[in-house]
Amino acid sequence: MSLHKIKHIVLVLSGKGGVGKSSVTTQLALSLSLAGHSVGVLDVDLTGPSIPRMFNIEHAKVTSAPGGWLPVPVHPAKPEAGIGELRCMSLGFLLQGRGDAVVWRGPKKTAMIRQFLSDVLWGELDYLLIDTPPGTSDEHISLAETLLKDALPGQVAGAVVVTTPQAVATADVRKELNFCKKTGIPVIGVVENMAGFVCPNCAECTNIFGKGGGQVMADDFGVPFLGRVPIDPQFVILIETGKRPVYPKGTTINGQDFSASMPPSSGENPATSHEVKDAGALAEKYKSCSLEPIFRKLTQDIITSVG
Repeated sequence: MSLHKIKHIVLVLSGKGGVGKSSVTTQLALSLSLAGHSVGVLDVDLTGPSIPRMFNIEHAKVTSAPGGWLPVPVHPAKPEAGIGELRCMSLGFLLQGRGDAVVWRGPKKTAMIRQFLSDVLWGELDYLLIDTPPGTSDEHISLAETLLKDALPGQVAGAVVVTTPQAVATADVRKELNFCKKTGIPVIGVVENMAGFVCPNCAECTNIFGKGGGQVMADDFGVPFLGRVPIDPQFVILIETGKRPVYPKGTTINGQDFSASMPPSSGENPATSHEVKDAGALAEKYKSCSLEPIFRKLTQDIITSVG
């Protein structure tokens, strides 16, 4: 098994599609890397692989090596800056085109997941994040069975479960918590995503989907509540275009003024700097995002939880 040199394996789960699970996975990976940890991201959402696009490396191809596949690098380790290396593996790297459909039955999906777990040459990693499809389908069962059978004791740190505040989402995500209970996967905690919207024009953060549903669900199941994450269009712009986030004057999130504390680099004009693509690494530009402090705390809580 290619996972034997990995210290901690964390699953990112959700019982419902469209709750931002891949976005949470991406930001957890960036935050862990910024904390100096070496990180891998394994995308097992076979019919909707979005991790290559989230890291803006969707045109990369997987390299074969003796004994398996080499994961695609996002950025190398930068010890002088305290940044750990980040690498990814996804079926998206193996498709001919971005729009190609994966029309597979359950047994083929199961075989692909087992191949990902056995044939990707991660080497030594502090954390492997596994981005899963929504629901509790064949992929989840295969993943849980393989990990619990082949992983070292304590290597599977547990699952981060993602929901949005609405009752329709938490009702589905409750099934995911029950899945973890039945399969013996520890639940690290619940993240309530899309809990607010950071307006790019007026500096307000509005609870368009309400709030509190994720915390109520976590309390009902007796699992930790890790925190709330708002929607920030500047993060979307960063992922889609590579432009460093810039906020209007007065943008305050969780008590932090981002218009004051995150000035544009190189003497750029704040009014126009968002129009210029920054050539820096994604992780370094992410530090200018309003979501970075939220995930920094969330990540620290996960690190403390898994030891």
